[in-house]
Amino acid sequence: MGIEYASVIDLPRSEVFAWHARPGAMTRLAPPWQPVSPRAESDSLCDGRAVLGLPGGLRWVARHDPREYDPPRRFVDAVTVDGIGSLPAGLLPWRHTHDFEVVDETRTRVVDRVDALVPAAVLRPMFAYRHRQLADDLAAHARAAGAGFVSNTVAVTGASGTVGSALAAFLSAGGHRVVRLVRHPPRAADERQWVTADPASDLLAGVDAVVHLAGASIAGRFTEGHKRAIADSRIGPTRALAEVAARAAVPVFVSASAIGYYGADRGDEALTEQSARGAGFLADVVEGWEAATAPAAEAGVRVVCVRTGIVQSPRGGTLRLLRPLFTAGLGGRIGDGRQWLSWIGIDDLIDVYHRALWDTGLSGAVNAVAPQPVRNAEYTKVLAGVLHRPALFPVPGFGPALLLGREGNREVASASQRVVPARLTEAGHPFRTSALEPALRHLLGRSAD
Repeated sequence: MGIEYASVIDLPRSEVFAWHARPGAMTRLAPPWQPVSPRAESDSLCDGRAVLGLPGGLRWVARHDPREYDPPRRFVDAVTVDGIGSLPAGLLPWRHTHDFEVVDETRTRVVDRVDALVPAAVLRPMFAYRHRQLADDLAAHARAAGAGFVSNTVAVTGASGTVGSALAAFLSAGGHRVVRLVRHPPRAADERQWVTADPASDLLAGVDAVVHLAGASIAGRFTEGHKRAIADSRIGPTRALAEVAARAAVPVFVSASAIGYYGADRGDEALTEQSARGAGFLADVVEGWEAATAPAAEAGVRVVCVRTGIVQSPRGGTLRLLRPLFTAGLGGRIGDGRQWLSWIGIDDLIDVYHRALWDTGLSGAVNAVAPQPVRNAEYTKVLAGVLHRPALFPVPGFGPALLLGREGNREVASASQRVVPARLTEAGHPFRTSALEPALRHLLGRSAD
């Protein structure tokens, strides 16, 4: 029982070990398809403890063994389950040994050994995911370090959301300091209160870069009130924050944006950053949203607007909604399925934000989409295939309109945008997964099928 899983990372052992010791590492390694959520990361690999939340009020507590702590060669943790209805520890033995072996001066063999009453076949997808995440994250940080982007302080709005939490963990595990701009009074040392309408003049003191992600969810029926919330949560707060960034002379300001800029339906036209804006409510919002960054750009701050496609993550967005339906065999295309869907995996999106921070050649609009957009029918087929389920229940065109209204259906559920990442391609940006099927397999733990 248990498993031994190993892979080679193209970095020295000291750097690989140090990554594991930083805040954010546990979050970056937690498989997104599992029903667990990081609650507290260990403050020490020697004698600290990490906590994951489990269904039913249980907590998975990994306590590090100081007797086995031997940096940068090894650390060990043992697990107990605490909380309501918890099992006696002896019924769930789990001992995880993390070994780091020198291959040569530039490569490290990472070995995970788990002693547990769990078959290796059950554990293998989790460790395949962990090792790929580790390799890809470290490679991204190595590229940035080559451009001189090390040990920066990055302020992030929306840090508790699906994208923000992943980005904050990625940056902190990579050795950067993350300052979370929050709307409530600070509850932790890494938080600063952000009054969106009138930010404090010293809000960005000591900050090297800003990533602005906050905004009301677009999901929902497009009532006048919902549309107003979508626009008001983006345009005004972005302008006010950009003005503070300008006064603080922050070197770079990266703002979320959306491919809604191109309109609801552009047919088969390949849409690049040079394409004209489309028509409709979301196009209007995005134009105003991006224009709100002008105070920073006019002051000489490098501004990047990340026009994001349909983000793929089991922790949020459309995939979180569709996964249970498709798992139950109830999935299907929308209408005739010919709509273009410009998607991006969550980790590739994190890489785009990261690149925007360090690549001084990027400014203005950047399309954050995978290089291979697909039609809705193909997306449906691929997702069903990854989950080993049929996709026999097409959704009639009027279905989403009942939930979102005619305008919401046209601009969200039935939107057709064939967007391509021209700026990133020109920059030679490497995507972790450029095709849909391997991206979904990685995110859903089906890589070993």
